[in-house]
Amino acid sequence: MLRTALLTTLLLTSTALLANQHGQDDGASSHTLPIEAATPWTRATPPGAGAGGGFVTLTNRSSTDDRLVGATSPLTERVELHTMEMDGDVMRMSHLPDGIELPAGDTVTLAPGGLHLMFMELGSPIVEGEPVPVTLEFQNAESIHVELEVLAPGASPEGAEHAHSHAEQSGHMHH
Repeated sequence: MLRTALLTTLLLTSTALLANQHGQDDGASSHTLPIEAATPWTRATPPGAGAGGGFVTLTNRSSTDDRLVGATSPLTERVELHTMEMDGDVMRMSHLPDGIELPAGDTVTLAPGGLHLMFMELGSPIVEGEPVPVTLEFQNAESIHVELEVLAPGASPEGAEHAHSHAEQSGHMHH
C-alpha cells in the first residue's frame, strides 16, 4: 500500500514538473485556463536582422472580454504587438499600443500578414530549432508562458509554405 502511494505521488509530481516545462501552470490539467495559447511559433532570422515576428493562436475561454496588452522575452528588451494592413497597394505594419482584443469565447490568431508579436532590436538572430521563451500579458487574465518553436525562414507550423502577400512579393512593405 505504501509503495502504491509513493508511486502515485511520484507520478503526480513528475507530471506537474513536465507540465511546467511545457509552459503550462501547475493546475492546467485539472481546470481550463481563461486564455489558452496554441501553436506558438516564429521563423529563424538571418544574422543582422533587426526584428522578427512571433505567432500564436489565443482562445478566450472566459465569459469576459480580455486583451493581449504586451509580451516579454529574454530574446530582446522590446516586444511589441503589431498588425499589417493594406494602405492602397502598400502593406503597412503598425504598432498596436492598446493591445489586441480577445472577445469572450472567441479565438484570435496571430499570423504572418496580420496580427503578430514583433521582436524589436534583436541583439542576435532567432536560430532555427532553438525555442524562444515568451510571456504573454493580458488585461485581465494571468500571464501565460509559452515557448515559440523556431522554424526555417518561410516555413509554417503545418509544414506548408504560407502564401506570400502582395507586399512581400513586390517588396513594398513599410513600417
